[in-house]
Amino acid sequence: MRNYKKIGFLIAIVALIAGTTFLSSCGVYSFRDVSIPDTVKSVQIAPIVNRAPYVNTQLAGNLTDRLRRKIQNQTRLRVSNDPGADLVVNATITDYSLSTSGVSSTGASLNRLTVTVQVSVTKGRDPAAPPQEYTLSRPFDFQATKSLQDAERELFEEIVRGLTDDIFNRLFSNW
Repeated sequence: MRNYKKIGFLIAIVALIAGTTFLSSCGVYSFRDVSIPDTVKSVQIAPIVNRAPYVNTQLAGNLTDRLRRKIQNQTRLRVSNDPGADLVVNATITDYSLSTSGVSSTGASLNRLTVTVQVSVTKGRDPAAPPQEYTLSRPFDFQATKSLQDAERELFEEIVRGLTDDIFNRLFSNW
């Protein structure tokens, strides 16, 4: 019985090594669920525009900067200002709205701040290719006893981090 376990273990290791070798030779860059074809070398992240009915004046700039840094730090891509980059990303904050969320487990009322971003990605070197467009929306709950300004101050880093992660994952996980 013990030999069967050793043989099974060895087969699993060989399969893992063979799979890793096969995937690494496919011409696709991969890092932590990020998959980018070798032909893509640069990306332009246009400044994110805020067209929501209620405008948080700091959100668009912080989101743009954080997305650029994340791409620089977690991919091999060169972030460029060139509109002829391999990928051109345009994003617009389209909604920044407040609603009543419900009641927490402690019985306190909750409000929900929902932030929606419309993202468009074009292949800069192929202007005839239609852009890929998608909408991301993320809710952020907070105690109803807090003002929107207080909630924004407390949630700001979480909002920027969450939206940056959502955009990044959507950009680089659908190849």
